[in-house]
Amino acid sequence: MNEGGPKAVWRERLASPLTWHYVGFGVLLALVIGLGIRLGLDWAATNDRSTDALAGKQIELRAMDKATAPLRGLDERVAEARTQMDSFYAGRIPAHYSSIAMRIGELEVKSGVKLSRVQYTQGPPGSELTEISMDAGISGDYPAIMRFVNGLERDQTFFVIRAMALAGQQGGLVNLRLRVSTWLRPSDAAASGLPPTPDADDTGTAPPIAGKEGE
Repeated sequence: MNEGGPKAVWRERLASPLTWHYVGFGVLLALVIGLGIRLGLDWAATNDRSTDALAGKQIELRAMDKATAPLRGLDERVAEARTQMDSFYAGRIPAHYSSIAMRIGELEVKSGVKLSRVQYTQGPPGSELTEISMDAGISGDYPAIMRFVNGLERDQTFFVIRAMALAGQQGGLVNLRLRVSTWLRPSDAAASGLPPTPDADDTGTAPPIAGKEGE
């Protein structure tokens, strides 16, 4: 009777629904604890990855911000540059070929030099401007030539001296070969009827241009 007592008690407990309830509760509790630990580990790993990704994005953002800094206000700078360009064209680019020839003639008279074999030609038309070249002989004493050259460089019309070479000297007179460039708008250059500028190798033998010599 005593030996069968504990076995009977265990059989009774195993048969009791309350015992299996406790067992089920314990299994569920262990499962919940395990899942909680797994969730915590996953969350920590995800948080670390998110922090690294955020740091990487912040670095990329700073790099992009630095790279695009020169482009800020670009539209305003372009508009300002266009305004300055238009002002330069209006003030220093002649409207007609005749204005160029007239101004060269005025500088010739004012400086006291004499121009000969004057030839005007035009280069290929550009998107904004077309180069107009003047090739001429210039003679006079040294001070007169310097007055003419300085007058070209300081004139309101935009002149650029391309070349100046000694062609001869006799007494107090100096003879020079002079090449000067200025510019016209493409439509004005086309309307001038000027011939095309010859290649550099041909400029030394180019004949005088009919209707343009001595202007």
